[in-house]
Formats: sequence, C-alpha cells, structure tokens
Amino acid sequence: MAVENIIGSWFRYFPEHYLWSQLMSGQINIAAMGGSNFHEIDQIGKRLSGRAGDAEAWHDAWSWMSDKTLTRAEDEERKGHTRTAMAAYVRSAIYRYASERFVHPDDPRKAESYSRLLPHYEKGMKYRVPGFERVDVPYEEGPLAAYLLPPKNPTGNDPYVAFFDGLDGSKEITVLWGALALIERGVGVLCVDGPGQGETLRLRKIPSRFDYEVAGTAAFDFLAARPEVDSARIGLMAMSMGGYYAPRIAAFEHRYAACLTWGAHFDYHEVWVHRRQVLQSGGTVSSSAIWQLPWVLGAPDMDSAMEKCRAYTLAGVAEKMSMPICITHGQDDNIVPVEMAHRLYEACGSEEKELKIFTVEDGGSQHCVFDNLPMCGDWIADWWMDRFKTA
Repeated sequence: MAVENIIGSWFRYFPEHYLWSQLMSGQINIAAMGGSNFHEIDQIGKRLSGRAGDAEAWHDAWSWMSDKTLTRAEDEERKGHTRTAMAAYVRSAIYRYASERFVHPDDPRKAESYSRLLPHYEKGMKYRVPGFERVDVPYEEGPLAAYLLPPKNPTGNDPYVAFFDGLDGSKEITVLWGALALIERGVGVLCVDGPGQGETLRLRKIPSRFDYEVAGTAAFDFLAARPEVDSARIGLMAMSMGGYYAPRIAAFEHRYAACLTWGAHFDYHEVWVHRRQVLQSGGTVSSSAIWQLPWVLGAPDMDSAMEKCRAYTLAGVAEKMSMPICITHGQDDNIVPVEMAHRLYEACGSEEKELKIFTVEDGGSQHCVFDNLPMCGDWIADWWMDRFKTA
C-alpha cells in the first residue's frame, strides 16, 4: 500500500492506518463525556499492536474490554457502588458498539452485539440523566428508535434539538457527543436513529433515503406533540453524513427554528466516488468499510449503492433553506474536503448563515473534529444556548 497523504496535526494511535486511528481518537475523546476510559482504551490498543487492519482482531479486543468492564459494573452494583457501576455499564456498551464496527451486516454477531449493549447503556444513562427516556418516533416504515433527554432544570416549556447521526453513528454516540452538553445548557435533545442509522438500521431494517425531510418531519411532529416542548424553539442537528441530512430536512421542513451541521456535505456521491477508489486500492482514509454504503442505503451491491447515492446532493436544494443555519467543518478533514462546507455555505438560501471552520489553533481540525470532541461539543452547545437564549 502506498504512503497516504494524511493532513493535520492529531494523535494517531496507528500511524499506518487512518481509519483505525480516527476511531481510536474518537473513543479517547469521549472519555470526558463518560464514554470511555483512557487506560481501558490503551489496553485495547496494546492488544491490537501490529495488527492494524485485522477486522477480527478489532472485534475481539473491543469485545474483551466490553466484557471486562461489564463484569466490573455488575460486581460494583452488587456492592452497592451505584455510581461506579452505572458509569461502567455505559463504557461497556460503548466498547461493545465499537467491537462490531468491521463486522459485516450479514454476520449475526452485528445485531446480537448491538441488542446486548442496549439494556446496559440505557441502565447507566437513566441513572446519570434524570428523565432519560427511550422513545419511538412514528414513521411510515416503522418507528424510529430514539432517546429523549430533558434539560437539566426543566421549566415545562423548553427548547429541544432533534439530533440525527451519520453513516456509522448511533443515538448512543450522539448522546455523548452533543446531548449531554446541551442539556446542561437548558436545551433538551431527541437523539434519533433515523432511516439507515443505528438501531433503526440494525434491528428494524429501515434503510436510508435521499428525501430525509420525511424523517425530519416525523421527529418534529413527535417533539411538537409533547407538552414540555416549546414548539417555536425546536432545532435540527446532524453529524457527518448528517451534514447532508440536516440541510435537506431544513430545505423542506420549515417549522424547525434553526439548523446546525456537525460536519458538512454538498454532494455525497462525489465524496464516495473518491472514497471507493481509496478503499478499493487498499487505502485507509475513510470513515468505514466499503460495504457500509450499500448496507445503509439498502442496496444489494456497491454499484447500485453508488447509483442510488447520486440523489444525495444539495445542488438545487440548499437554495430552498430559509431558517438560520450554522455549518461547521474541520479545516483538515481527510475524508470530506473542507470545500464541501464552503459550497454548502455559498448555495444556502438562508439569510442568516454562519460558517465555522475549526482549525488546529482552535484545538481540533479533523472530520467532525473527532480530535477534540469536548471543545467542539461545547462550542456547538453554546451556539444552541445563544440561539434559544437559555442559561
């Protein structure tokens, strides 16, 4: 494999493998949110030394730590050490989620591991977040799995943000990435596994769609129907591939008060033309295995997935946006060129629009700023706090 040109200044646990380094960096970064522990991550990394790219080794190492952490959670709970136990339940669940990253969707271990982590994650989060609730969002192909997190000090008429994930995230991740910071600032969050995401894809078999405003409308209707939600202050946010989803929703579902993209897209097909070439040539500069795209799109093979992906463009769509929007991106994003953020900004029809490009000087500059998630998450939560005038 040729030497890859990887830009930016960030900690790469596996210098020869971009994707594994990206994932390790992201896992290390959620330690501040209670999603991991650096010592535990480093123990996993030591088991993977010299095995970069070995999918089975990845699965086994993360499963091992998930089991180990789960045992600790159960032991501490029996001792009455509830706080310690609940924190370990969450970490165990996140490690199990990481373990299935390179397990093909045809392998039964993928759905089995995800099903197994859910009760542990929810148990830990219900202890940590008062009012944490597992909910179903009504949707035409079947309900969308979601978590509802109320603000820390609810008033009975609070703003909420509908938070969708991306190509390979889940609501368990978005809770940690953004929701915990938002609820501290008086903003409730609906973390949704939309079509082609997380539990909705893995266990409910609902694939993605280009007209994501259908899912966006479902999320808005769900929130607006709840008495504790101020329907005039419902925001919209999505990360990574969600940088296509959120603007698409905003262009057609105008009831949302504002929109934020945590990482931007403009032409998703264009990104995948390049990404496919990288992966098929043995490269590692990607966010996922090559089979992820057909699985998410509900396509039988890569060629048909690429054809379906042509509809995932904001050309002729971004101009229809009118709500306030904030577009964020990392200057040194290796898998979605920063040019995509500039193209979206230029095409966006909103009068009130903001482009925030995170740089190394800011503290992080990679894809979705996975190299400094606490900094980026705080910046985004503060943006919503200012927008909705919460304390």
